Amino acid sequence: MTDKALTTCLWFDGNGEEAANFYASVFDDAKIGRIGRYVEGEHGTPGAVMVVEFELNGQKFIALNGGPQFKFNEAVSFQIPCENQEEVDYYWAKLTADGGEEGPCGWLKDKFGLSWQVVPNRVIELIGDADTVKAARATEAMYAMKKLDIAAIEKAHAG
Repeated sequence: MTDKALTTCLWFDGNGEEAANFYASVFDDAKIGRIGRYVEGEHGTPGAVMVVEFELNGQKFIALNGGPQFKFNEAVSFQIPCENQEEVDYYWAKLTADGGEEGPCGWLKDKFGLSWQVVPNRVIELIGDADTVKAARATEAMYAMKKLDIAAIEKAHAG
């Protein structure tokens, strides 16, 4: 049977293999797959890496070295569900390192310009509380943050 899982293709400007290796170093459940190279007569330099297959937490990706024509933007991001503050801190530190940028409400861009959301599962519970007053306090606290602080959002939720 053919694998029908969707694969996300990420367009890079010559540093797709570096990016795939970086992401594989950040996520525990990661692996690098096949590497395809440009051959004579294609758009890239013969022998240079064209594509790299990789997988993060079960999600399949292809890093394509397509050139400088396209850049990442916030219209697409990848959400990392976190069980605790330690996980939030880990992913935040790793993905903002070496030129990454902090953004609002748990969003960041890594050094390649790819957008991520580092989201504690507990925060989703708090901002989705049926008690709309508590949920509003939690949401307001979250909006004031860059990296999400679970304890501070719980405190705001509680009033």
